[in-house]
Amino acid sequence: MPRILIVEDEPAIADTVAYALRAEGFEAVHCLTGGEALRRARAESFDLAVLDVGLPDIGGFALCRELRRDRALPVIFLTAQGAEADRILGLEIGADDYVTKPFSPRELATRVRVVLRRAGQAGDVAGTTVHGGFEHDAEGLRFRYHGRLLELTRYEYGVLAALLRRPGAVLSRAQLMDRVWSDAPGSGDRTVDTHVKTLRAKLHEAAPGTDPIRTHRGLGYSIDPGTGTGAEGGRR
Repeated sequence: MPRILIVEDEPAIADTVAYALRAEGFEAVHCLTGGEALRRARAESFDLAVLDVGLPDIGGFALCRELRRDRALPVIFLTAQGAEADRILGLEIGADDYVTKPFSPRELATRVRVVLRRAGQAGDVAGTTVHGGFEHDAEGLRFRYHGRLLELTRYEYGVLAALLRRPGAVLSRAQLMDRVWSDAPGSGDRTVDTHVKTLRAKLHEAAPGTDPIRTHRGLGYSIDPGTGTGAEGGRR
């Protein structure tokens, strides 16, 4: 479980960030000040740090340099809205990413995951396959969509995996039945439609406004993992 150090002097913001990170499977440790963060970092191991630029005792940039004296710790900065100079300086000293306040905690959690994957330190995402907004952990039999873990049934997982094996290709209901319901030969075409419907609902819940599954009337279904909206021929 990757350990994330959060250094933020506003408890309400820190609590929201910690909750979002824990919901995504990370261990989150919060420090109110830079001094406290340095003490924790010397005694414990962390995989990434989320640093507020405007800390009361040690500036976020100075804290970043101190944290990186002994190891190449990935860092994401939290900056005030419109603070372009802070963002530029943060990137110049080697920040891996920055997020402008106010921000979406879910987006921050996704950025943490991306930075960890880029750094090769997220053990739970090592070996996953990325298809647009999807991350597929074949060994764990699970998908994330835009950073959000999907709670799928066995057959919903099978439908999504089958579609993502050939993005853009139209799979007929019969093909999906053969690939997903091979152990349940008595199931009918409506079974496929029902599971596609519930799968779509879960994708929409994870990332509102998106609809990567396309319905091709009289033909079947396809998926465009990089698209946000639209179902060719209409949704069903």
